[in-house]
Amino acid sequence: MVETLTPTSSPSSWWRRWWPHSHRRWIPTNTTFLSAHKALLAALWLAFFFSVFYWQRDAAGAGGLLIFRRAFPSRMLPKLRPVAYNLTDFGAVGDGITLNTAAFENAVLAISKLRKKGGGQLNVPPGYWLTAPFNLTSHMTLFLAEGAVILGIDDEKYWPLMPPLPSYGYGREHPGPRYGSLIHGQNLKDVVITGHNGTINGQGQTWWKKYRQKLLNHTRGPLVQIMWSTDILISNITLRDSPYWTLHPYDCKNVTIRTVTILAPIFEAPNTDGIDPDSCEDMVIEDCYISVGDDGIAIKSGWDQYGIAYARPSTNIRIRNLVVRSMVSAGLSIGSEMSGGVSNVTVENLHVWNSRRAIRIKTAPGRGGYVRHITYRNVTFDNVRVGIVIKTDYNEYADDEFDPKAVPILEDISYTSIHGEGVRVPVRIHGSDEIPVRNITFHDMSVGITFKKKHIFQCSFVQGRVIGTIFPAPCDNLDRYDEQGHLIKRSIYQNMSDIDYDF
Repeated sequence: MVETLTPTSSPSSWWRRWWPHSHRRWIPTNTTFLSAHKALLAALWLAFFFSVFYWQRDAAGAGGLLIFRRAFPSRMLPKLRPVAYNLTDFGAVGDGITLNTAAFENAVLAISKLRKKGGGQLNVPPGYWLTAPFNLTSHMTLFLAEGAVILGIDDEKYWPLMPPLPSYGYGREHPGPRYGSLIHGQNLKDVVITGHNGTINGQGQTWWKKYRQKLLNHTRGPLVQIMWSTDILISNITLRDSPYWTLHPYDCKNVTIRTVTILAPIFEAPNTDGIDPDSCEDMVIEDCYISVGDDGIAIKSGWDQYGIAYARPSTNIRIRNLVVRSMVSAGLSIGSEMSGGVSNVTVENLHVWNSRRAIRIKTAPGRGGYVRHITYRNVTFDNVRVGIVIKTDYNEYADDEFDPKAVPILEDISYTSIHGEGVRVPVRIHGSDEIPVRNITFHDMSVGITFKKKHIFQCSFVQGRVIGTIFPAPCDNLDRYDEQGHLIKRSIYQNMSDIDYDF
């Protein structure tokens, strides 16, 4: 059962014990004392340097000698359920070597018997808890203490195979079964994954290398995947180095993701999306930091004819107060798998930095579905190659059976209070004769550019409006209105194209 811990001061207060209460200046008169003072100071600096070196080495992963791993101060673990267990109650050993799959499974089994009593809480204490994939249960709280690291075993023979997602037709990378996720749940209700910023580490390096070398026979699995579930809360944890997509809620309702840090190398970590809401309804993502090797967030709803048949849209999603980086893809994307539809999405207070693209909608003929009623508000770009992207020729298909006449609808998309600096192409909206972009709005936009070129606000087959004055100057496809909403100039060039992918 849960052990009692003595609360101490916060980890961030350590510096107060070292920093002097005053800064008195004095000059020693004895040279011998001065030499001793210098020697002592040099010794202290060396000790500090090596301490920081091993601390950072420890923070990078589970590798290294155990004697150099940082000891975390004990913090009182809150009791969020009527019954709380420690993982060690089930024989787990947090040495980074012992495989603890049975301990996790037995703990979840014990909690599953408490459903009628309000469920149970599993506390994961500080340590490195190696495990194969395991399932969660309803009315469960998984609590990761500070310094707790759940490590996914990097040998694929321990990862179970699952049927393809019904809205994707087959494994995303290979036909047939797919690998499951490290932490998985299906048909659940009332699940919480939280903690004192403990970590779930997928140890994806081996997976990425095998994927690049074409040594895998099945689609890689996500780090955390919750399917067909309701009332899900994920907060105050760090997710890192997923084999594939990091956090994948699939066909879920009432999901909150809050104060989560998601990390993967920005290069050579293929398809490590941060969060992929997929056919989800009533969802909030807020106060997160994401830096990964693919899209920071990618809202999805199925792929081509399979997504059309599954017919579960992603809708009523609010994303706010995020800092995101993606050097390979985009900070926040919708699509390209959006065949079930995406609607009623609000993105606000988003900062995208050092990224290839900032905010993007991507689709193609054959997808079907729709993207409508999308609001971007108070978005900033910092050193981004392309700021706003709508791409309608993202021609990657589930198989050859897609219907090329199933064209998506893109409409009712607004961009308000868009600012930034160091942006090469602020806007690239690439509609087409088949897939025009309708009813798009720009208001209060000022983006500093890195190159002075005429066509940096690029449009094709776009209908919409600009309200007030924006910078850089908009394309001629858009109507012009003043700040009071009065029409100034009607565009007659909606089908004009000045897309330039060479720039």
